[in-house]
Amino acid sequence: MQLSEDQILALAPDEPSKKAGKDLSTLSKWVSKGINEMAIWGECQGSGSKPYQTQIDLSSLSFKCSCPSRKFPCKHGLGLLLFHTKHSNSFTDTTPPQWVADWLEKRTERAEKKAEQKDKPVDEVAQAKRQKAREQLVEDGIEDLLLWMKDLVRNGIISIPENGTAVFDNLSKRMIDAKAPGLANMLKELGRINFYKEGWQSLFMNQLCRIYLVIAGYKNKEKLNPLLLEDIRSSIGFTQSQDELKELNGIIDNWLVLGKQVQEEDAITTERNWLYGTKTKRYALVLQFSVRGQGIAFSLSTGACIEAELVFFPSVSPLRAIIKKQINADLSQTIAGLSSWNEIALMETSITTKLPFSGIRPFIIEQITPINYNNKWWLKDQNNHSVLLTEGFTNLYKLLSLSGGKPLNMAVIGKENEFEPFGVWINNQYINI
Repeated sequence: MQLSEDQILALAPDEPSKKAGKDLSTLSKWVSKGINEMAIWGECQGSGSKPYQTQIDLSSLSFKCSCPSRKFPCKHGLGLLLFHTKHSNSFTDTTPPQWVADWLEKRTERAEKKAEQKDKPVDEVAQAKRQKAREQLVEDGIEDLLLWMKDLVRNGIISIPENGTAVFDNLSKRMIDAKAPGLANMLKELGRINFYKEGWQSLFMNQLCRIYLVIAGYKNKEKLNPLLLEDIRSSIGFTQSQDELKELNGIIDNWLVLGKQVQEEDAITTERNWLYGTKTKRYALVLQFSVRGQGIAFSLSTGACIEAELVFFPSVSPLRAIIKKQINADLSQTIAGLSSWNEIALMETSITTKLPFSGIRPFIIEQITPINYNNKWWLKDQNNHSVLLTEGFTNLYKLLSLSGGKPLNMAVIGKENEFEPFGVWINNQYINI
């Protein structure tokens, strides 16, 4: 697999990683290096006494490094790939050291076990029994949650702030025990609300109603549209086999990575990658997970445009997807967005009509200007309609410096009357904020 420098840099998780990767693509940084048909490897001398061991599986372009970085790929992986692109003739060692051989062997073993599991006949009776037991656990957990919600509404929510967040932590744990991790996450969002912010009551009740809609839908699942039921099951925490999804035909497009959100919790790193199909004009959310610093399947860099086949999860309003295959990188991008917040409101209304507990979504909107009014920051469209800039948005000054008081085409994420920018277009170049 031979990649160009631009294609390699498109894998970088952020701009600092690009710069650091370039700085490491010189001979003086690498103590050892080698390549064969399966992998590229090298030892990069850092600030410590032992060099960092960096290795790349060429079959899937997967990275592993002994450095403490949580970024994928890290600067050492980028540096090694860039160094090989510039000086491939200097990679003369074709015998992998033990640490590389062990890693490749483990990856092969995992792939073989996965293939065996796929080919193994399914015990449908045992599977149905497990499914029934899982659903009973979920139903028991839902009844406990409903009882708490009814007591809460009966007694009022005014005392919620003084009671602290322990109740939400305990309820989340109860939902985990009930095999309903999706509901657990929705309850955690309740606990994250700023109870010292004016209007917290509306935010609280909005989220509480979303939880109730999911529960009510599940309790009436026999009457639902099958696709809506899939949305409800997903919100509760039931998963769908990605191997089964990959058997389906996907959508091939040039997908622009609008933004990336990374969250770490309990040694699990979750990447939320928001994509936009430049031909189909569809939005997509690609989730990737890494456990205890292990690599991820696809390195997606904000602002990169990749040609790939995506398969969407079943939904009445499809958004989440998996990457079935990545074909190549496409750096060209011509994007046309919506013209006003009113158009976005109409789209949200259409989505909410079908999916009333829908969460945040990305949009591309043209000619937006950040303005300050009544000591709050707003995003104004060309019709002088404005929505709030999300409270706590950390890159306000970068946004203002890019705008200079002039309107910009912008990728945003949010819902209803509150959004925050992912990036803007300047001279047809997408810039991450």
